[in-house]
Amino acid sequence: MAMNVLHQRICRSDSWADRMHGTTLPWATRDVELDGEVLEIGPGYGVTTRWLAPRAGALTALEVDPVLAADLRDGLGRELGVDIRHGDGAALPFPDGSFDAVVCFTMLHHVPTPAEQDRLFAEAARVLRPGGTFAGIDSRLSLRFRLIHVGDTMTVVDPAGLPDRLSAAGLAAPATELGQRSFRFRAARPS
Repeated sequence: MAMNVLHQRICRSDSWADRMHGTTLPWATRDVELDGEVLEIGPGYGVTTRWLAPRAGALTALEVDPVLAADLRDGLGRELGVDIRHGDGAALPFPDGSFDAVVCFTMLHHVPTPAEQDRLFAEAARVLRPGGTFAGIDSRLSLRFRLIHVGDTMTVVDPAGLPDRLSAAGLAAPATELGQRSFRFRAARPS
């Protein structure tokens, strides 16, 4: 989805990677079993994929942007053995029950509409094995967040309303937890 030049620079920066790897991703995935088959939706430039790869039993990453998907496939795919695919998180190209965990990090606000976000949630539920976890993080609305996203696709997710949306998608025990600038969420496919 559309990202302005400043936003692209931030998402490619060492400081972004350091923050994501040092605090954000450990917080987002705390208590999430990553040792099985994991699907990451929306890896973007691969900062989160690089962190996930050594922690996942087997990692597949699905990127909607064909250029980014090709770059990731040529880079991280070969370097770390990650299966990089091009596709849409709202129409996942995987059979039912394919993954033990589905994760997405700081990408939901780039999904163009709430309806497409809801389709992504339903698709995550569909491809999870019974008892599997859907988890991730996204940013909370602030002036700084708005400024970074000027000219971007930006559909903010309300953390208070997300549990109801995850339940409607067929997921159980949905929960969110607020952080300083972001929130984490998780839910499970019923066993």
